[in-house]
Amino acid sequence: MEELFRITYPVASADYTSAGQASTDIKRRLKQLGIGGDVLRRVAVASYEVELNLVIHSMGGELCLTVFPDAVQLVSTDVGPGIPDLDMAMREGYSTANDEARSLGFGAGMGLPNMKRNADEFDIQSELGKGTTITMRFKLPT
Repeated sequence: MEELFRITYPVASADYTSAGQASTDIKRRLKQLGIGGDVLRRVAVASYEVELNLVIHSMGGELCLTVFPDAVQLVSTDVGPGIPDLDMAMREGYSTANDEARSLGFGAGMGLPNMKRNADEFDIQSELGKGTTITMRFKLPT
């Protein structure tokens, strides 16, 4: 499928001061492309959650936004540490966030469940010591 637009955002581990900048830019760019309503809201929620997961849990990574004629796709890729128990990580309220993240109000254990709930398609692949890739697609109205 032909790509209409693509941009990749680097996301640094533990960079709480910049956390949310990529998802804010994603929302702004999608609005400029005329994407609104329910799709915009769901992409905004999912992009914020996945960006925060990169900041809190990874050793750094990137978030890639691709817009196709029929869908918006977000792909988050990090360089580790990987998720030891995907089933547990997908449970609402389960969190491995550190004390710093919790002291800033993050780490409630809703990130992955919120991503899955908001995306039309959700896939997560993780390997210990290697990293995690999360792919989300959001269908555009025809």
